[in-house]
Amino acid sequence: MNPKAFSTPERPALPAEGANGLGIVLTGGGARAAYQVGVLSGLAELYPDLRIPYLTGFSAGAVNIAHLASHHGTLRQAVDELCALWEGLEPGSIYRVDTPSLAWIGGRVLLQLVSGGRTPAREVRSLLDTAPLRHFLEESLAAVHGRITGIDANLRLDRLRAAALITTSYTTGETVVWVQGSGVEPWQRPQRVSRPAELTVDHVMASSALPFFFPAIQLDDGWYGDGQVRLIAPLSPALHLGATRILAISTRAERAPGPRPRNVEGYPPPAQVAGVMLNAIFLDMLDQDALRMERFNRLLSQLPEDEREGMRPIDLLVIRPSRDLAKLAGDYEPRMPRAIRYLVRGLGSRRTRSPDVLSMLMFQSDYLTRIIELGRSDARAHRAELAALVEGG
Repeated sequence: MNPKAFSTPERPALPAEGANGLGIVLTGGGARAAYQVGVLSGLAELYPDLRIPYLTGFSAGAVNIAHLASHHGTLRQAVDELCALWEGLEPGSIYRVDTPSLAWIGGRVLLQLVSGGRTPAREVRSLLDTAPLRHFLEESLAAVHGRITGIDANLRLDRLRAAALITTSYTTGETVVWVQGSGVEPWQRPQRVSRPAELTVDHVMASSALPFFFPAIQLDDGWYGDGQVRLIAPLSPALHLGATRILAISTRAERAPGPRPRNVEGYPPPAQVAGVMLNAIFLDMLDQDALRMERFNRLLSQLPEDEREGMRPIDLLVIRPSRDLAKLAGDYEPRMPRAIRYLVRGLGSRRTRSPDVLSMLMFQSDYLTRIIELGRSDARAHRAELAALVEGG
């Protein structure tokens, strides 16, 4: 339920300790998570010293949440540094892009298929080698032996109340929410469970392990992958942490009203089918959960307070791109590394209207800079709603 808009000065006055009950939910989308950084930059323009007590993220959003939760400076300083990190990325910063590496992986996959899985050679765990991503995270998060020590420091200084990174267990099929914070009661729901943890680079790697493309990560008792695979209630972890007002940032544009285009190009290429599947995993659940929350808020508002059994409406603001990030990615495809470019073209990225798979792998600095600026512009367009959410209007 979007807060009612009202006029606001350039930088509304707000105590540095931030807004009680404010939480941020960052979703997935691979490289498209750079858009979230742009929105956060717009928020920091309004409230440079804002402290956000509850942070939750999954998939690529986990990278941004880990940075915010561990940074020792103001929101403006944290976001400015995050912008610089994203704008300096290249595909080789995330996964190996050299032709021999990709050819070796492709050859091993083919050998496993034709041998019926009986080949004695080392198994292939993903289509891409993400060793560069681990190095990037260890450096950018100032990790000590994998531990993200800045989170504990912010908790002790009361700059943060709780942070959560969300993964999917490939052993049990459950969504596992790893929580670092004080005073958070553990919870369990069907196919969802929370666990206390000291968050590490491995938790970030696991949460952002895009199925098939990135390898699963071993945590404690099993192997874990992308946190959005089975997360049917993306807003729920923030509520369990204690958030009463939520800013959720999606990476999919709102569909324009009117009739849907018909497929006149013939049989859909693999890239189009994969794009539909990945959107179902990463983005559909947020839209559905937001709709449920809006309906729940309307029902609660019709009940007297003494009949709500302790429940209260939750202020929710969802900001999403004003342009299709996948279509924008098509403008930058010719400048991708040759081996990756041939891979996505082989999947049919040029034969689909919205190449979602391409946009998730498009860790090109020029594309990332463009969508960061788009996020910043969209946040400015929503400044009245942001002010209403942050100030409890």
